[in-house]
Amino acid sequence: MENRQQPVNNFKNVNNEASLSGIFMIPWGHHQMLLRHCKSVEESLFYIREAVTNGWSRAVMTNFIKGGLYLRQGKAVTNFAVSLPEGTSDLAQQLTKDPYDFSFLTLDQEYKEKNLKNALIDNIESFLLELGSGFAFLGREVRLEVGEKEKFIDMLFYNLKLRCYVVVEVKIEELDSENLGQIGLYVSEVDRQLRKEGDNPTIGLLVVASKDALFAKYALNMMSVPIGIAEYKLTNLLPEELQSDLPSIEEIEEGIKR
Repeated sequence: MENRQQPVNNFKNVNNEASLSGIFMIPWGHHQMLLRHCKSVEESLFYIREAVTNGWSRAVMTNFIKGGLYLRQGKAVTNFAVSLPEGTSDLAQQLTKDPYDFSFLTLDQEYKEKNLKNALIDNIESFLLELGSGFAFLGREVRLEVGEKEKFIDMLFYNLKLRCYVVVEVKIEELDSENLGQIGLYVSEVDRQLRKEGDNPTIGLLVVASKDALFAKYALNMMSVPIGIAEYKLTNLLPEELQSDLPSIEEIEEGIKR
């Protein structure tokens, strides 16, 4: 008789009934994706919890699995532990990612900061999905009066889970102290000008092309307001000459009208 190895019970060390209950709350198609792509029980349970909590379709879950969300979740460099109340700091940390996956964008290789920000707004639904659950978009280039000067926030969000404003600044260069000073000012002013009773402290999220993790950690030690720092990645970069040959959104719309 063939001596077959007995299957290993990969769930024997998982004691959290809440974690296991989600297994029965997602369709079989989701399970197929988990079996095909996940490398551990913990990774599978992570995606099950996220799928149940956020109502992910199979396609959405598959995109996050292929994008490595399990390895990116909660990985931003932050000062939340010392700048936010206990409990709030843990939740805020878990809502961060590093790097943020902007592969839903298509840009040319010589893109400028304005191009990146425009593309994020044009794809705001995908951007919100990548930011995570609970984010509501409030506006772009949000104007603040600071003394006699005007300042404009790249993007302003409100997170319903954290019950706080979230200032998002996107930079296409490496992290530097000027970026941190800028977002620190914006966070402080949103707290002063927009935060109402019942709102938790405003959080800043600085998303940059690259960073020195040690520099980021030490620089955040000097900041009194809660800030997270993460990188972004782009995979759909077109040669500039090819990008110039593609029709713009306006040209496509005009063609449809004709």
